[in-house]
Amino acid sequence: MSVILILILASLGVAVAFLASFIWAVKAGQFEDTCTPAMRILNEDETTKQALPEPGKTLGVTGKR
Repeated sequence: MSVILILILASLGVAVAFLASFIWAVKAGQFEDTCTPAMRILNEDETTKQALPEPGKTLGVTGKR
């Protein structure tokens, strides 16, 4: 019977720890903007535009023998 009491107290302690960390994360602003990170991959950066070659051109190959 004492083992069940220990397990209940341990699980309550873990639940309180998770609840406290969730409340801290909400107050710290971790969940302020959930849409932008998913949409960020759809936008092209200036650095990726410079790194990619123009369509129809190849890098370093002239086609001459």
